[in-house]
Amino acid sequence: MCGIVGFVYANDRAADRSIVESMNRAIAHRGPDEDGFYVEKNVALGMRRLSIIDLASGQQPIYNEDRTKVIVFNGEIYNYQEVRESLIKLGHKFYTRSDTEVVIHLYQEYGPEGLQYLRGMYAFAIWDEAERLLFLARDRVGKKPILYSHQPNGDLIFGSEFQAVLKHPAVAREVDNEAIDHYLSFLCVPAPMTAFRSIRKLEPGHWLKWKDGKIETRRYWQPDFSKKITISEEEAIEETTRILRESTRLRMISEVPLGAFLSGGVDSSTIVALMAQESSQPVKTFSIGFEEQDFSELKYAKRVAEHVGAEYHEFIVRPNALEIIPTLVDHYGEPYADSSAIPTYYVSKETRKHVTVALNGDGGDESFAGYERYAAMRIAEKYARVPSPLRKAFIEAPIGVLPTSELRRSRIRDAKRFLKAANLPRNERYLRWMSTFNRDAKNELYTNDFRGSLDAVDPIGILDHWFTRADGIGTVDSTMLTDQMTYLPNDLLVKVDIASMANSLEARSPFLDHKLIEFAASLPEKLKMRGFETKSLLKKVAARLVPREVVYRRKMGFGVPVGKWFRGEMKDFVKDILLSETSRRRGIVRPEILERYVVEHTTGLRDHSFQIWTLLMLELWFQRFIDAAAGGSD
Repeated sequence: MCGIVGFVYANDRAADRSIVESMNRAIAHRGPDEDGFYVEKNVALGMRRLSIIDLASGQQPIYNEDRTKVIVFNGEIYNYQEVRESLIKLGHKFYTRSDTEVVIHLYQEYGPEGLQYLRGMYAFAIWDEAERLLFLARDRVGKKPILYSHQPNGDLIFGSEFQAVLKHPAVAREVDNEAIDHYLSFLCVPAPMTAFRSIRKLEPGHWLKWKDGKIETRRYWQPDFSKKITISEEEAIEETTRILRESTRLRMISEVPLGAFLSGGVDSSTIVALMAQESSQPVKTFSIGFEEQDFSELKYAKRVAEHVGAEYHEFIVRPNALEIIPTLVDHYGEPYADSSAIPTYYVSKETRKHVTVALNGDGGDESFAGYERYAAMRIAEKYARVPSPLRKAFIEAPIGVLPTSELRRSRIRDAKRFLKAANLPRNERYLRWMSTFNRDAKNELYTNDFRGSLDAVDPIGILDHWFTRADGIGTVDSTMLTDQMTYLPNDLLVKVDIASMANSLEARSPFLDHKLIEFAASLPEKLKMRGFETKSLLKKVAARLVPREVVYRRKMGFGVPVGKWFRGEMKDFVKDILLSETSRRRGIVRPEILERYVVEHTTGLRDHSFQIWTLLMLELWFQRFIDAAAGGSD
């Protein structure tokens, strides 16, 4: 596990070693154990290493036999030993026991097609001296990041994090207003965009080639939901368990201490139970909660740990923990408003005191229909078949007059939210449920100048591609495909990668094994969600491993009580940032709307938690990455 950086110049001018060293220092947290460099002619590669496998001889960069190809690598290849043996039979000679060396030999043997043999998470760069070609690749689902900047003169600059790429003097900090608009919709900036016009993300399941100043990118993998298998429920339970057990066992390979995040939900509980069965020692588990009981699942996490005989550690996040916000802004590098980054950062920090590697339950929802929105999408399809006059007279009108609190979630409040989107087309319905600011809210929020700069951009375009591609498959499957291609890599995996690597902790996700994702995609929709019961199949798998009361309860998610904090300990902080003169001059949002959000929320009139958090993180990003750089203090 590492961080990587580098650049190649198109006009053959000499690479400056001091620049790549500066880029590398910016991501020292990703690999505190050692660094490594390749600087030759117009090419510079760098890496930071967190030693997990082949501690003695796995130093990077690593070369092929004749040293015509060199690699810097971030990630883990879980089947590297098997692939290594097949390459040895083809005549390849190895000088380390590392998974990194396997990757460069695969590339030497098969070129980009070699990616099909890899089972793991990765982002890497290979310089091919003979071809004068740079090859970048990112794993199938997007666990490991690559950012790149293709300059007008043909130069290519890349790195694992914004902090590294921005250290190169050629990379400009001009803000991409379209990306900011999308951020306000999705809580994050969707790939391939970033908040900087000059930087792009290599999308999951893609590779990039640079040669003679020109780049080519291509997708090499995506799940296929269209090809269904014939299988009974019992067979599906057994095969899901088998693949998940294998995936978990592979991710337990480590030469350093290993443990697991345990939230108390179905996914992480299942992984911990399988780890316990595969381990000869008690599994070390790490859980995080809040003083506010509505947001805490610790009792379920502890119950699972006791049931499987695991070692249990828990931590409580308190409002004063939000002093960590500047650190989060620094590490994420662009606006990012998923507030669960706070507990993820803290559980990573505490976990790192005990282990170097932690398994988690990420990805279970997106493959096995775990979110309530999947049920809502299915209900909406059926609801649309009810004649419109009947819907309005007997459903929408009665529910519309029911009283709800603006400050507390309730089934009535959920029903009203559902009805606002239920009559929309599938993609617009999804966007309405996923967005912080819908089209009407943005029209009210934006200044005239900012709105005019957007050139009629519409966030629905981000989703259209996947819902269109999913045409002909079921509603639930099409929504899961869209989640796997957008929400999962753009939000959830960014959150965990940054929060864990900021603390020099490697996070591994058995549910994100591509073999499991492909198998789940091949299952009939009715097995993954029975009627309106989310995660039906996976719950049956989990119920054979952990207590039923953990499995069959309403999903809580990784919610954070920021709304309460904004009325209490964080109230002055929010006012100082959002209502400051600096914020007023920003020119994106109307100051009077900002003030209304803050006043209504802090006085308890309305709940604007998500809106305030999203705008707060945006303003803090501007102050850190745009204002500070303009003032020469970055």
